[in-house]
Amino acid sequence: MDRLAYFKGLLEKAPQNPMVHYSLAQEYYKLKDYENAIRHLKEYLSLHEDEGAAYRILAKCYEEMGELQKAIEVLREGIERAMKYNHPSMAQEYKNWIEELQSMSF
Repeated sequence: MDRLAYFKGLLEKAPQNPMVHYSLAQEYYKLKDYENAIRHLKEYLSLHEDEGAAYRILAKCYEEMGELQKAIEVLREGIERAMKYNHPSMAQEYKNWIEELQSMSF
């Protein structure tokens, strides 16, 4: 059974399980199905307070779709979470990424 089908099966059994949504998002991202990845990441974030890593995937989805301003917004949220959970190197990574995106979009 492929991983996507596996996680879809888990989702049917546990639709409120944040890790199932996170896993599905990762699988959709690998398939370049950014819309479904975004949908599951948003659901994951509504169910679970992430420490910052999920924002990386979410921002990458928006970047790949050409929605650079949305990617920047997501990275700013990720910085807040990363700092809340004492992940300064992640926060710095996101700050650098924002600068890169801003130079691309303006």
